[in-house]
Amino acid sequence: MQRLTEQTPTKGTQRNKWAGLGVLAAGLSMIVIDGTIVGVSLPTIIDDLHLDLNEAQWVNSLYSVVLAALLLTSGRLGDRFGRRRLFMIGVLLFMAGSIFAALSQDAAGLILSRVLQGVGGAAVLPATLSSVNSTFFGKDRTTAFAIWGAVISGMAAVGPLLGGWLTSTFAWQWIFMVNIPLGLAVLAGAVLWVPETRSPNDAAGLDVLGLLLSAGGFGLFVFALIEGPTLGWWGAKGALELGPVGWPADAAVSAVPLALAAGIVLLVGFVLWERRRARSGRSAILDLSLFTVPTFSWGNAVAAMVAIGEFGLLLVLPLYLINILGLGTLNAGFVLAAMALGAFFSGASARHLAARVGPPNVVIIGLGLETAGLLALGLLITSSASVWLVAALLVVYGLGLGLASAQLTGTVLADIPTAVSGQGSATQSTVRQLGTALGSAIMGSVLAHYAYSQGSVLLGSVPGISADKVNALAGQLRDSAGGVVPQLVRSGTQGPLGDAGPAAAGAMADAFAQAVSVSVLAAAIFLFIGLAGSFFVEAASRKIHASEAAGAVAATD
Repeated sequence: MQRLTEQTPTKGTQRNKWAGLGVLAAGLSMIVIDGTIVGVSLPTIIDDLHLDLNEAQWVNSLYSVVLAALLLTSGRLGDRFGRRRLFMIGVLLFMAGSIFAALSQDAAGLILSRVLQGVGGAAVLPATLSSVNSTFFGKDRTTAFAIWGAVISGMAAVGPLLGGWLTSTFAWQWIFMVNIPLGLAVLAGAVLWVPETRSPNDAAGLDVLGLLLSAGGFGLFVFALIEGPTLGWWGAKGALELGPVGWPADAAVSAVPLALAAGIVLLVGFVLWERRRARSGRSAILDLSLFTVPTFSWGNAVAAMVAIGEFGLLLVLPLYLINILGLGTLNAGFVLAAMALGAFFSGASARHLAARVGPPNVVIIGLGLETAGLLALGLLITSSASVWLVAALLVVYGLGLGLASAQLTGTVLADIPTAVSGQGSATQSTVRQLGTALGSAIMGSVLAHYAYSQGSVLLGSVPGISADKVNALAGQLRDSAGGVVPQLVRSGTQGPLGDAGPAAAGAMADAFAQAVSVSVLAAAIFLFIGLAGSFFVEAASRKIHASEAAGAVAATD
């Protein structure tokens, strides 16, 4: 197959470009679905592999941490060595990680499998977007970006339904095994229809230190957010054991603030190192000059806030639907699929709306709907809320999700030169994935904190339960992610709490529902910050286009 650079698109390679887009979208779907398919199956995985909330958070977020750490480097590698080649290598690694995940017998095996999946996903994601950016031009590029964005939003919303169906019909292992036949089909399609593209601008050297600094910084930062509730935000509350690395429970200071500080230092060092490499004319995995483009810098800030809110929601909501409202995994998947219903409907019409009011304004409308839907949902969540009401609010949220995601990608990259599309798309994907990892970590921490604190308060008012037992039960509520509630409900007065069992179960259900409510409201706050930032994106886009129009007029005079 002919190899292309951005300067040499030919009719021969454009002939099957839409079939190639379909292949890239299918590969992208695998990566996106895997970020959300796990959430609805987490209660089953927790029970089967005996995970605690901490381990469950790692299973849910480590995939995104690895993606965020490696996307910049993989985007640069795709520019240099070929995006189709990197795409296919990524699919193979992702399939291998999926097989290992399905065969996992404990938390360690599953978590390590998620790391391998993340490495594969990090190769696939920027390769898809930069291939689209270098293959499509003019109006076709706008349409292709809209399709890419719709796949991101739609597949993210489909993940929970697919996960619920596979888990309830077969077993949770099938949420990973489903990637194998799809991956094989994607590989065949890539050989047939996806052209090889690369950037003509190859500066010297590979940025190994930049990779190590970014991976270490992102990893330590997210580690601190996830482990904070368990190990302590300042004073040590628990022991840490990571292979040969250990931290005693009686230490004066927890490992968390040290990890957080080290992560920040490494990320600052990463930025300084990238600036130094760029000045010396060597290749850098983060092109800081891209952030001089206002739509790119503001758009990425919006994308980060949106990802934190969206994916934080997908961690806490399945736990609430299954453990508190008592839905099975399939029915919980159907409720969460209400997001997909709204997203697919609005995503399909986003392009037409963008033609009338402009893509930045579509993003504003979408984020407004998302924020409103989550605010209402957070305020109405209780231990006995109507499932239909939850689903209805998720439809509203999904409508906004489809509009915002379908147009945000194109808006962020609209003013980036095609020759650096690999780095531009990888940077945007990194921001999204970092937001995804932070969303799981932040909302998981909020959920853990409030589940314990509210559990202690409400259980303290239940007659017949001692203070020591109150703290123990609150800890179980937090560590089981609400899974202890249905167990106590089934036990009734025959459980370990005797006659106090039903009242304790009710108090714990109320406490966990309140914790979920606060978590959803926290997600809504991040979306609101993204909404505020989207107005700056719109203003920057309007200014750039006005300047271009004035330049065109001056050129004709």
